Amino acid sequence: MAATGGTKAILAALVANAGIAVAKFVGFVITGSSSMLAESVHSVADTSNQGLLLLGQRTAKRKATSEHPFGYGRDRYFYSFIVALMLFTLGAAFALYEGVHKVQHPEELSSPLVAVVILVVAIALETYSFATAIKESKAIKGDRSWWGFVRQSKTPELPVVLLEDAGALFGLVFALIGVGLSVVTGDPVWDGIGTLMIGVLLGIIAITLIIEMKSLLIGEGSGEEELDTIVGELTVGEVERVIHIRTQYIGPDELLIAAKLAMRRGMALTEVAAAIDDAERRVRDAVPTARLIYLEPDLDRTPA
Repeated sequence: MAATGGTKAILAALVANAGIAVAKFVGFVITGSSSMLAESVHSVADTSNQGLLLLGQRTAKRKATSEHPFGYGRDRYFYSFIVALMLFTLGAAFALYEGVHKVQHPEELSSPLVAVVILVVAIALETYSFATAIKESKAIKGDRSWWGFVRQSKTPELPVVLLEDAGALFGLVFALIGVGLSVVTGDPVWDGIGTLMIGVLLGIIAITLIIEMKSLLIGEGSGEEELDTIVGELTVGEVERVIHIRTQYIGPDELLIAAKLAMRRGMALTEVAAAIDDAERRVRDAVPTARLIYLEPDLDRTPA
């Protein structure tokens, strides 16, 4: 699952958002609703985002070169970071601008029923996309909470799609409320208020994603539980203890491990080599993402 990064979820979101974007733009042209316009731009941004996530998956598969000896796995982190920036600039910033404009200069809606129908259909399509993302994520989420999954996942695409779809659903509800209140009260300012709510929501989601993707992009190590597993597998047999260890994810499914191991005194060179090989094998069996392991044998010089 980590290798594919939830491709099914990305494709479901891509198809759904492309169709929704067209429908929303038609609805905006007919009704003049600022909420519909904000949601249209949001869907266009989301559609572009899914394309960027797929591009990141493809470029990350390139073979390592002398210039990039550890490969291109971080391309997936880079494009996910770009997605977060686009969600903020194209989605949140535009919605906030349009919302302020419509609150200051409200305009009557024409054919509001068209907007309501389009929004209801969009909610149904977005629900399908969100359900697909949840199903794909459950396979790798484990016992973590959903918030813990977003914060700790090393696979960037699924958290991005999850938060995007959640934001899209809530945004559609806000748009529906704005249009509905404008019709019921006869005051079009509610449409602008709904647009402002969409902008704030997208801003919160975008900032959250920017923080998480930046952390992955500059390099995250193993979590506490995974690190304990690695140390436990290393300190078996001829290894007395781990003197120090460093880990870093250079891609969602590529973990780099570098460690200095205190070996039993008096071992022959062949015994040291065999012990190191055994330690690498144990770690790879316990942590399949551990693709690159560099172990340095040493003597424990810690004072008694």
